[in-house]
Amino acid sequence: MRAFVSKKDIAGYLFIGPWLLCFLAFTAIPFVASFVLSFTEYNMLSQPEFVGFQNYIRMFTQDTLFTAALGVTFKFVFIAIPLRLLFALAVAMILNRDSRAIPLYRVVYYLPSILGGSVAVSVMWKYCFSQTGVLNTFLTSIGIPCDISWVSNKNTALWSIILLFVWQFGSPMLIFLSGLKQIPQSYYEAAVVDGAGPVKKFIRITLPLLSPIIFFNLVMQLIGGFMVFSQAMIITDGGPMNRTLVYALYLYRQSFTYYKMGYGCAMAWVLLVIVGFLTLLIFKFSDTWVFYENELYEGKKKKRGRKTK
Repeated sequence: MRAFVSKKDIAGYLFIGPWLLCFLAFTAIPFVASFVLSFTEYNMLSQPEFVGFQNYIRMFTQDTLFTAALGVTFKFVFIAIPLRLLFALAVAMILNRDSRAIPLYRVVYYLPSILGGSVAVSVMWKYCFSQTGVLNTFLTSIGIPCDISWVSNKNTALWSIILLFVWQFGSPMLIFLSGLKQIPQSYYEAAVVDGAGPVKKFIRITLPLLSPIIFFNLVMQLIGGFMVFSQAMIITDGGPMNRTLVYALYLYRQSFTYYKMGYGCAMAWVLLVIVGFLTLLIFKFSDTWVFYENELYEGKKKKRGRKTK
């Protein structure tokens, strides 16, 4: 009689066992637990009390800070992500050349992505944009007297966080760079023979062939943008006048400052739905602007077939 589990199966289960245990303990079980707790009133000190949809009703009808935090987050996402992708693509195109110093430049440009989210860099960023910081000192030295605190002013506080987020363009830059390396040089050579200039080559060759990479970076940066937390907490702590109160920071306050874990779980699920909907929207309309090389090749074959007919 054949054994139900072979020795190879046992070895496989042993190898995936640690990952499976971590996935259950830190992802699957908390995922289900947060959904259940979102329908309860739970302060982490007593037993959760089931309240139905009260957390969600209160969120959309009574909590004005919820709508304010959502508005700040949307503003942050729709400004910071396009700027970050533009800077990443621009630097990637500059670094897409043969030079002995290029590997060093890649490391230098990637460093902010490693350090940018750390507490130390956020504290440094806060002091650089303070009233006596480096930015004001530089502006004063070139004849532009400035004594405002950029992180405390209600009109500039969010922009200081956006600038820090854009400064961390290293990861999408490397992905763009790898995508540029995959574009055959023969396409550009043929375009030069046809008399195409740099702008036309960028619009007609680079962007279409790089559109899958742009699509990937857009989705990943969208998810990361909605989860921005440490920069807003350390640099401005949501101020001034809640102008930098991003969604994740307000969720943290509700859960761990006010001990309203049930309400915080409900907020987390609303965020999941929002990010999921926007991601689905991007996927839905990706067919209109994302082109793959095999699709372009098949399109050319169809056009040639029509001409021969």
